[in-house]
Amino acid sequence: MDSTAVQKIAKILNILVIIALVCNIVILYLIPTAVFVSGKGGLLEGVRAYLGGILFPGEDDIVMAGIAGSALIWLWGWAEMDAYSIVLTLFLLFAGICTAVILWQARRVLKTILQGEPFSTKNAVSLKRAAVAAFLIAAAALARVVWSVWHYRSAAPLATYNALFVPLFAMFGLLCLVMSALFRQAAELKAENDLTI
Repeated sequence: MDSTAVQKIAKILNILVIIALVCNIVILYLIPTAVFVSGKGGLLEGVRAYLGGILFPGEDDIVMAGIAGSALIWLWGWAEMDAYSIVLTLFLLFAGICTAVILWQARRVLKTILQGEPFSTKNAVSLKRAAVAAFLIAAAALARVVWSVWHYRSAAPLATYNALFVPLFAMFGLLCLVMSALFRQAAELKAENDLTI
């Protein structure tokens, strides 16, 4: 592949990463409201009900009141939540912030590729930061699984998406560390090669 083809792909990926980052930030704002509204219907039902009320308001619905309600839940909704909802909200907020860090670091790597300098130490540092964020998500998921097993006195939480997050994000973190080492080594070889010429 020539560099222009790689840069075209990096341009498309950069746009997708920016869209994902913006969506991630919007979702971070909506997490406490979605958990608060979900009740017994589940988190996805809470998200559907809340976004349905905002995006498709009925005759009596006021869109801005719903958006303002989200801000109020950030302030006073915590007292109305049970222990499970609070743990779920904190986990989703923490994982969302770590995901934003991973997306931001991916954007930085793509930026160096677009500049035609993929083998730089900046990429090694960015990938190492993404690895740390991935390990933090894996640790938070493990903590939530352990808390759920203790809270419910059941092994059922071992069959949830949180249990899947632990090895998934741990492997992603290890992959980022390997890629970081490769980029660092390539940057050192490039610098050494530039000095010999």
